[in-house]
Amino acid sequence: MDSLTDNALMLQVKAGQLQKMGLLFERYHRPLHGFFYHLTSQAAASEDLVQTVFYRMLKYRHTFTGEGEFRTWMYHLARHAAVDAAKKNKTATHHDDINAWQDTLGGGTPADAALHQAQEVELLHQALGRLSAEHREVLVLSRYQDLKYGQIAQVLDITEGAVKVRVHRALGQLRDIYTKLENGFRTRL
Repeated sequence: MDSLTDNALMLQVKAGQLQKMGLLFERYHRPLHGFFYHLTSQAAASEDLVQTVFYRMLKYRHTFTGEGEFRTWMYHLARHAAVDAAKKNKTATHHDDINAWQDTLGGGTPADAALHQAQEVELLHQALGRLSAEHREVLVLSRYQDLKYGQIAQVLDITEGAVKVRVHRALGQLRDIYTKLENGFRTRL
């Protein structure tokens, strides 16, 4: 059963075999959580958004044609869920708690190296949080979710060339922000 493609599973869900959504959930709840976490830096909100996306997949299953990739359709729904949540919660701010990274840094690394790595991760997430929503979204889709530029173009309803330009500009802006944050951090030490 696990050998079924994502498209085949979603087409079965569309046909009324709703229990097949469980397999898609197993395959995609972690990547979706990562997508939302990189956009919001809020674990609980990310989990809620994952649930929203799977609910919308069931609700809008009739719109899935099977001609495109399932992942593209899923991230299209995810993007709209994120936009809706942002509109609903305009007061939300991007912040990151360094303690949230403790679990990911385990495994015999010396304390100084782990601290340095945690600081770099913190600076990267701060820099990512300072990007415009447009630039942050395109970087999360391309770098963290490993979507190809063509897939991102479909999700965002723009051309592949526009995606390339956005990624290039976003990486440049991220680099500049990260460098400023890093220089500011070093001067505080």
